[in-house]
Amino acid sequence: MPALNFRTFDLNLLRVFDEVMTERSLTRAAHNLSLTQPAVSNAMRRLRETLGDDLLKRNGQGLEPTPHALDIWPTVRDALRSLQASLAPSDFVAAQANTTFVVAMADATAAELMPALIEVMNRDAPGVSVRVVPLTTRDPRRLLEERSADLAIGYFPAVLSDLTARAQVGKAVPFSHHRLYHGKYVCVMRHDHPMAKGPMTLNRYCTARHLLVSFSGRPFGFIDEALAALGRERRVVLTVNQFFTAGRVVANSDLLTVLPRHFVSVTGIADELMLSDLPFAVPAVHVDALWHHRVERDGGHEWLRKTIAGLALKTFA
Repeated sequence: MPALNFRTFDLNLLRVFDEVMTERSLTRAAHNLSLTQPAVSNAMRRLRETLGDDLLKRNGQGLEPTPHALDIWPTVRDALRSLQASLAPSDFVAAQANTTFVVAMADATAAELMPALIEVMNRDAPGVSVRVVPLTTRDPRRLLEERSADLAIGYFPAVLSDLTARAQVGKAVPFSHHRLYHGKYVCVMRHDHPMAKGPMTLNRYCTARHLLVSFSGRPFGFIDEALAALGRERRVVLTVNQFFTAGRVVANSDLLTVLPRHFVSVTGIADELMLSDLPFAVPAVHVDALWHHRVERDGGHEWLRKTIAGLALKTFA
């Protein structure tokens, strides 16, 4: 490997390298950097010649980093972020900002967090707007990559497991996340439901007719996974894509559903519903905020993340 002469080395090449490693795409990296793709290709060629390593090789539709690229990337990435934080501190002033954020979340999460967020916005950031869009997937990474949303809030166990696994082997992890709160789910039915009398046993639960809140419409969720582990199953006769709809339907039918315990109190029909603990163990439901690394140091985005995290801490303490 040739010796590196820092007197003549163009540090801008490291910024290009970091973006290409994050995106694993010259096209997306060029877009994020506001450069042409030939300019990005030329920068990577110069860096390869300087370091004496291919750095990235074509692998199908993407780029596969070499061991050397994986080895130096964490140091390069951390150094760039430290420099950015030191030399270009955030100039975001909430009281003066005129910014719109797009946040993807389920209606239950929005019902619990948005009223408090509006109070903060009215008081501290009157020029800021928030657009809440439906969360229709358990993997919102494409939404964030395509800039369809600035922040996603929800239950993303498979996504977080994948990000952890990628980080452990040195693969690109272009997303960050923050745990907001833990949600407990309970069985919900109308007060005069036939099953409201007597204990809720596993057998009674499995023989009932169920409504499932499913973003995809698929009649199988984490409750069904827990039942399958016990060798049991339930009959899902209806799926809806909103928690509010689920509450309204079970209040006027003989269906059972499962809702976040915190959410029931904000439905407006809590007095029409009866809650029961599930008669079997289910994994803890963690609600996380997920965002793309390109907005990590954006002052406005930092304000939004910290504000929502603080509100979640107060709401679900």
